[in-house]
Amino acid sequence: MSQLFLIPVTLGETPVSKVLPAYNREVILSLRHFIVENVRTARRFLKQTEADINIDDLTFFTLNKHTSREELSGFLQPISEGFSMGLLSEAGCPAIADPGADVVALAQQKRIPVRPLVGPSSILLSLMASGFNGQNFAFLGYLPIDSEQRIKTLKTLEQRTISTNQTQIFIETPYRNKALAETILKTAKPSTRFCIAADITLETEWIQTRSIADWKKTKLPDLSKKPCIFLLGK
Repeated sequence: MSQLFLIPVTLGETPVSKVLPAYNREVILSLRHFIVENVRTARRFLKQTEADINIDDLTFFTLNKHTSREELSGFLQPISEGFSMGLLSEAGCPAIADPGADVVALAQQKRIPVRPLVGPSSILLSLMASGFNGQNFAFLGYLPIDSEQRIKTLKTLEQRTISTNQTQIFIETPYRNKALAETILKTAKPSTRFCIAADITLETEWIQTRSIADWKKTKLPDLSKKPCIFLLGK
């Protein structure tokens, strides 16, 4: 039966063999149709997975914020013709903080079998390493850009952490990482615990959890141009 495979990719310049099971390679080599965010990086990942793969034999459908609903509906046409397909993210797991969720929703509507494969998720890996509550947590994506709204949101999230012991997880664009971290140190209560997870699975991986009071006693690491996950916990 034709299926939609959700294929995780590495979170950066990490060897494929370090973070992805051998079974994923078997699945990839069985497919000829892929839905991707960026064809260039998708081709690069596939070559890293199997150097001898014939990229020219593959068909790529590009999914991004400019993809219309009409285009999206046509992406799954190969499945109706008997071919299984693969959905790739730019980093980590497809459909998690990723436009691929729209494809998965469409596949579910069409009763197409969806098969998620094992791979790295920066959200889950950071939560695992934070020491925070892993039974009650929320991923918020990006916080508001407006400084006033951002501070208001952070205070709401902190209060939620205090009252319900729910871990709050969020991200920022790399060039604003430092500004966000500094805002958190200025806004949060001294006893609130704050985790910064950077370059997860890379050789430069850096994950530390401290109270706000302790963070203020030390110099923040250089977070510029690094993929980071931020967490607030009790």
